[in-house]
Amino acid sequence: MSIVDGVVVGVGVIITNQQGQILMGKRSSQHAPYWSIFGGHVDAGESFEACAIREIKEEIGIDITTPTVFGISNNVNTYQQEGKHTVSICMHVEYNGDVEPQIMEADKCESLMWVAPNELPEPHFEASRNAIDLWLNQQFYHHPA
Repeated sequence: MSIVDGVVVGVGVIITNQQGQILMGKRSSQHAPYWSIFGGHVDAGESFEACAIREIKEEIGIDITTPTVFGISNNVNTYQQEGKHTVSICMHVEYNGDVEPQIMEADKCESLMWVAPNELPEPHFEASRNAIDLWLNQQFYHHPA
């Protein structure tokens, strides 16, 4: 395990459809074989909303508008396992667009699916699970144990 100096800030976006399902992706990169919501690292000078809009377009080819912040998660377990400490800004957007989400970065994601929020696929990425737990429980902050 390599220790990385500093903390990386990212956004995780819960994308729901009209049926209340969440869009999930199965990772194929360094965090394979985990399932996760979509998102990524915030660039210097970038707002959380702009990051969410950019990352979703890059990863699954859809345009989202007005993603809203609902929580924050300090992902300490991933740090303990991998040496990478991330803090996630948890966001939500409902997507009712005409364009179907599709994998745009096959080197990072191998499949997509809509799931009920209480039937998450396993194995599941820590930051994603924390965000979904916050959203379901209407909490703002995930406190590491």
